[in-house]
Amino acid sequence: MLSICIPIYNFNVTSLIDKLSQQIKKADVLCEIILIDDCSAEEFKKINENVCRKEIYIQLDKNISRSKVRNLFLKYAKYDYLLFFDCDTFIISDDFVAKYISAICRNENDVICGGVIYDSYPPERSKRLRWKYGIKKESKPLNIRVLSPNKSFMTSNFIINRRIFEQTKFDERITEYGHEDTLFGFMLKKNGINVKHIDNPVLHGDIDYNTGYLRKTEKGILNLIHILSYVDYDHQFIQDVSILKSYNNLSSKKLTGIINILFICFKPLLKFMFIKGYVNLMLFDFYKLGILIQNYKPQTKAIVH
Repeated sequence: MLSICIPIYNFNVTSLIDKLSQQIKKADVLCEIILIDDCSAEEFKKINENVCRKEIYIQLDKNISRSKVRNLFLKYAKYDYLLFFDCDTFIISDDFVAKYISAICRNENDVICGGVIYDSYPPERSKRLRWKYGIKKESKPLNIRVLSPNKSFMTSNFIINRRIFEQTKFDERITEYGHEDTLFGFMLKKNGINVKHIDNPVLHGDIDYNTGYLRKTEKGILNLIHILSYVDYDHQFIQDVSILKSYNNLSSKKLTGIINILFICFKPLLKFMFIKGYVNLMLFDFYKLGILIQNYKPQTKAIVH
């Protein structure tokens, strides 16, 4: 019935696998756990090896990217539904697997998302940027996620029907961090596949340091620029992605130049604030918009439609 697919990269998954194994036995249905290590450091391979080798365990000799590794699970999964979540998440309910199995049996939806939450207690300031963004932007309750089901799609915790996944895979042109889930959710929408949301969240466990998350954010903006060309600057995609929609509106009013000047003036101060853990998400949105404006090249096809 269910293939549980976990890509591993530099994280200790022993307690996660133990908990999953217990829930699978309790659920008493056909399940398998597949683990693909995307070329983790040797220290993590040694930590994970004993528990992982009890399951279907593949170690890659080189890192192949978040999109490619998820697609690779199709080669090893034998059941009709694939459950994906990240190795740095934690299962917080004793019936996590059972809830997904119940959702499959009851609804038979092609894609089901369970959601993600963050610890309500703030971490140290050196990790406050990623935590606050996750709390305010990603940790959405069910009643909010269902309002924009495909737009709310996240790779951190979802089930997909094998048949659908074979037709709509993750775009392997995306080799760096960022927005592969944005594109995947949009392609599901383009192909008429609706995402069902349920209340079955995982806890996001590994919070990036502020400096690392800023770097990831900038990489994600560059990825988004590439993705625009992958979808041929589709107007609906632009409307679905908040930062692109904002850029589109500003560009139509010829205001991007002013925003760019303001960003150049204030970027050092904003970066200093974020690194020190003083986070205002409106200013963070402005920071991301500035990165987009500075890196989007005028000679490419215009965003404005």
